[in-house]
Amino acid sequence: MRKRATTPAPPPSRSVVATGIVVALWCAGFAAISVWFEVTDHFGSGPYADDAAAISVVNWFVAVLKLVGCATALLAVAPRVVAPRLVGTALWAAFATLAVYVVGSLLEAVLILTGMAGHRDQLDARSVGYVLAFVLAATGFGILAVSFARRASLPTRVVVAGAFGAPVVLGTVLIVLPAILEAAGLLSA
Repeated sequence: MRKRATTPAPPPSRSVVATGIVVALWCAGFAAISVWFEVTDHFGSGPYADDAAAISVVNWFVAVLKLVGCATALLAVAPRVVAPRLVGTALWAAFATLAVYVVGSLLEAVLILTGMAGHRDQLDARSVGYVLAFVLAATGFGILAVSFARRASLPTRVVVAGAFGAPVVLGTVLIVLPAILEAAGLLSA
């Protein structure tokens, strides 16, 4: 069996490295918020107290996803990447997941503004800032994914496989995990 000769991928530009660091810090900071929720028992009282155990499980699961995002962003700009196809798939999955989440949030805002769902008072500076933070993160992961795919000469199937990560991740967090928690009696119907 002959091994193909491979040429090392060119290093990322300084702006891409800066983007990778900022995205990694965003992910780490966002994971820290999840940990803070758990350390302070944020959902232990108030309107969500009945579901605090289930929220805790989801919160820890999402915190791990955020830390995986942090590692993925750093691997995207690392000088020597292990398993470029895996890193590329994870980058595209992160970008697609965040992009779908942003589109869903914007659609929700449009439905609220048109009076088709919710109340206008749900849209405040905090909710707008939250969505803008996700727009920035999605943009950052998009920059990293495109740059990495070019530098590592990733085949199209890696990009497509990563894009399919969005429904898998979101479906797991929003549908599968809550269904399991409800079946286990941890989440009210």
